[in-house]
Amino acid sequence: MHSRPTITIIDDDQSVRESMIDLLEVLGFSPTSYESAFDFLASPSLSRTDCLLLDISMPGMNGVELNAELTSRSIAIPVVFMTGHAQEAIISEARSAGTCLFKPFSGKELKAAIEAAIAQ
Repeated sequence: MHSRPTITIIDDDQSVRESMIDLLEVLGFSPTSYESAFDFLASPSLSRTDCLLLDISMPGMNGVELNAELTSRSIAIPVVFMTGHAQEAIISEARSAGTCLFKPFSGKELKAAIEAAIAQ
């Protein structure tokens, strides 16, 4: 792992991506971001990501579906899911695959979730 772990944010909301990038830099991480799961899957970040911050509710392919796609490709990247308004069934599926933070969350909660995911 690098001295500053690379955290990739995948969220369809541009304002969320921008604020998360700023927060992650302050927390000592090296952030990148993508608007969609498809953009991330086609990117060079796929092989350089230490932890994913995945929005659960996105058009096209949601965060849980992206995590399943990575698993089917035998790509093991620790995941922290984020949601502001997902259905309970999706939240429980996300929790079984990783940590799930509810927006809005604090920087302290985010840092703890990322560090726990990377440590596993």
